[in-house]
Amino acid sequence: MEKQNKILIATGIFPPEAGGPASYAQALAKKLAPEKKVAVVTYSRRWGDKTDKFLPFPVIRIWKGWPKVWRHVIYLFRLFTASQGASTILALNTVSSGIPATLVARWRKQRLVVRIVGDYAWETAANTGKTFFLLNDFQKAPQRGKIKLLQNCQRWVCKQADSIIVPSEYLSGIVQGWGVKAEKIKVIYNGVDFPVSELSQEEARKKIGIAGNIILSSGRLVPWKGFKMLIKLMPRLLQINPFFRLVILGSGPDGKTLQAMINNLRLEKKVYLLPVPRAEIPLYLKAASIYVLNTGYEGFSHQILEAMLSRVPVITTRAGGNPEVIRQGENGFMVNYNDEFNLVEAIKTVWQGEELRERFVANGLITVEHFSLEKMFNETMAVLN
Repeated sequence: MEKQNKILIATGIFPPEAGGPASYAQALAKKLAPEKKVAVVTYSRRWGDKTDKFLPFPVIRIWKGWPKVWRHVIYLFRLFTASQGASTILALNTVSSGIPATLVARWRKQRLVVRIVGDYAWETAANTGKTFFLLNDFQKAPQRGKIKLLQNCQRWVCKQADSIIVPSEYLSGIVQGWGVKAEKIKVIYNGVDFPVSELSQEEARKKIGIAGNIILSSGRLVPWKGFKMLIKLMPRLLQINPFFRLVILGSGPDGKTLQAMINNLRLEKKVYLLPVPRAEIPLYLKAASIYVLNTGYEGFSHQILEAMLSRVPVITTRAGGNPEVIRQGENGFMVNYNDEFNLVEAIKTVWQGEELRERFVANGLITVEHFSLEKMFNETMAVLN
């Protein structure tokens, strides 16, 4: 096949591992496969996966069990061999796949496109307790050691790239803050393709085994997602409605801390921390009365769109790309991150206002129409071509 017909996708994760980059890589490769020759190189928790043989493109897996240095060297070598005949390499992060993709693309004189959904240096610093700043403030603060090295790696990869894809205007501004020219950056909003449950709300509640009026939140259990505040507010929310139940879907480094907090407040029968597989999320959304995302950072939230598609009224924060989706008072509410008073008032107002809930649901469905998967793929393919 001719050079211009091959695209190589370099990613850090791929199904069956869960995560946005994994599902994005698989969905994009499937979309490209009928028209292009496609290959995927990924790190993997397993040597191979039996489902790979049913895909219309090869998946080259680099086992994560190798010592760290070795697996990165092997990844670079396999990426180099797989890039033979490719016209474009698409890297789905700036470090683990972005650095080797940059080296290979420059060596072979191929086009390099990098998709950025966050600041890896900041996430690493926040997860390891090396910063308590949110992303905007972190950008202005001087860093040292490993975090400084990661920042430099991100900037180098972005400056070497021919094009950069980001899922929000907010992230476009962040990347420009790294010294990257605006004309190199293309904003392509995430598309939503979500299997809404056909069950009734009551049937869904029975199936998950949680009775009451469910306040749902979800995401990786990390400090900036604001789950601690939601748990802290539950005693006050139970005064508004004793049948409220807080359900948090996700897993992550804060899991043990959050569960200890639930136990200490004696909320074991009021708050549920559940690491459910992604396939079960539609069921929980169907059972929910309100969706709350109290986040301090959000590049672009697919969770908000999924809640809207599931006809659940949304309350979130003004963080990151959220204002690009939410129209205040029309399709949802926005409050400041960890704003105790206004979070409670927003939940109270939505819960007690039937007409408001109906307006949020109706306008939410209209909003989702602007974020189609087809539009995302078409715009992405235009950049890759």
